[in-house]
Amino acid sequence: MAYKITSQCISCNLCLSVCPTGAIKIVEGQHWIDSELCTNCVGSIHTMPQCKAGCPTCDGCVKQPSNYWEGWFTNYNHVVAKLTNKQDYWERWFNCYSQKYFEQLQKRQPQSVGSEAYVK
Repeated sequence: MAYKITSQCISCNLCLSVCPTGAIKIVEGQHWIDSELCTNCVGSIHTMPQCKAGCPTCDGCVKQPSNYWEGWFTNYNHVVAKLTNKQDYWERWFNCYSQKYFEQLQKRQPQSVGSEAYVK
């Protein structure tokens, strides 16, 4: 699977200097990656594609799916990851809410315990 340069690219040209295979080209002012030359930095000393690692925008260089289903599953996993992050939001909200509710109960409990002790 080759990488592609997206509209998030800010044309900093950093990817040109870090690509070990020279797969990144500029044509009519637009950056693009030659899929015939791109090896995803596999077989090199790098553990991840250097265009992706060096991109200051983090979204300027992304994997390009080689077929429809691979792209579909990539998109699906991306959406699920976003939903999972929202779950963290709701967990934090619930924990905060339950903590505040517990604190309010604690404030009221000594009054009722004190009045019960007085009645006995």
